[in-house]
Amino acid sequence: MGSPEPLAPRASAHRLTRMAQMIVNVDVDDLDGAVRFYTRALGLRVGRRFERAGIELLGAEVPIYLLVAAPGSAPFRDAAVTRDYARHWTPVHLDFAVDDLDAAVKLAVDAGAKLEVPITQHAYGKLAVLADPLGHGLCLIQFEGRGYDEIATGVG
Repeated sequence: MGSPEPLAPRASAHRLTRMAQMIVNVDVDDLDGAVRFYTRALGLRVGRRFERAGIELLGAEVPIYLLVAAPGSAPFRDAAVTRDYARHWTPVHLDFAVDDLDAAVKLAVDAGAKLEVPITQHAYGKLAVLADPLGHGLCLIQFEGRGYDEIATGVG
């Protein structure tokens, strides 16, 4: 008896041959209000509508989907925490790079955002921290000089 034949590599649903397209999903309890805010504050435009379940917003580098989810609903089966649209914090949030931070902050606040941290200066540029009217945090950034390369310490 010889040694066993090596197993042939199996195609795996988990192995990607290329990076998948990135999309952003934002849960909202007020679809019309969310559309009003994101189109007025950030100049996004409505793409496809998914009945009353959601709306696609276009105009950023990736599509943003506003998905209707009721307050108090579970984000997944047996979740310990339910959806809450009061101001909340999450380690994943939206940042939008803009050309004129002062004008972008004014536009966002006029559309209903709350400026939580006024514009601050950093080595990479200026930053403002806001909350949208639905409780989601977001930042507006105006890159200056070489942007994040100003603070990059190397690759890898």
